[in-house]
Amino acid sequence: MPNVYRPQLCLVAQGRKDVTLGNHVFRYAPGRYGVVTCDLPATGHVVNATPDKPYLCLYLDFDPVMLADLALRVPLPAGVPSPPIGKMVSDASPDLLDAVLRLLRLLSDPAALPVLGPLAEQEILYRLLSGPDGARMRHITSGRGRVSQVGRAIAWIGKNFREHFSIERLATEVGMSPSSLHEHFRDVTAMTPLQFQKQLRLQDARSLMLVQDIDVATAALRVGYESPSQFSREYRRLFGEAPKRDIARLRASPDLAVMT
Repeated sequence: MPNVYRPQLCLVAQGRKDVTLGNHVFRYAPGRYGVVTCDLPATGHVVNATPDKPYLCLYLDFDPVMLADLALRVPLPAGVPSPPIGKMVSDASPDLLDAVLRLLRLLSDPAALPVLGPLAEQEILYRLLSGPDGARMRHITSGRGRVSQVGRAIAWIGKNFREHFSIERLATEVGMSPSSLHEHFRDVTAMTPLQFQKQLRLQDARSLMLVQDIDVATAALRVGYESPSQFSREYRRLFGEAPKRDIARLRASPDLAVMT
């Protein structure tokens, strides 16, 4: 499967990573965090790490039940703009950092973790919901509206990205007009539906070549490309190198193969 960021928090403690989503590049640095509010294909590269100071970050998948409960009880921040894009990077507040540190300390206390861990996680979610990402995070719990329909479109593409489909068919699947789907899908993901599908295909092919050791033409056909040359052009455009050279580089430097 291609690399897809699930709804989660990513907080960087040390080092730096650049994450590319569509035409956007998000730079994670110490003290900065990213919130993902829907499934998104993205490519990440650690750009600042050494053996003495490795890249360190916290990933916390959102508990949908806990998040839905808190979203009903935490007032929406007033006057805070909320870009619809499903991934953004922000500076962590002292209160958020404090809650994260308390959760991490519990990892060394197995007896206290099951009791106090959920409380620390709840506070982390509270800090996020009451901060600049609050409105976007509520999209995760919403079962209605355009964002929910885009979420269903994302899920449908995730299951069918190897197959050819039209924007009209996708719009019918999620109950939207083609023009409305195109507009709102791009607002949330920074990509059109077909660009989203292309990224899933290319990332899936990269994983197949790296893990299963299949050749470029076979990988291209397996993920839905009819033309290996077109596949190679689009692969180079996304990853910066031709498929063979990129896979050889990843195999020579295993750390570079970690895209999350």
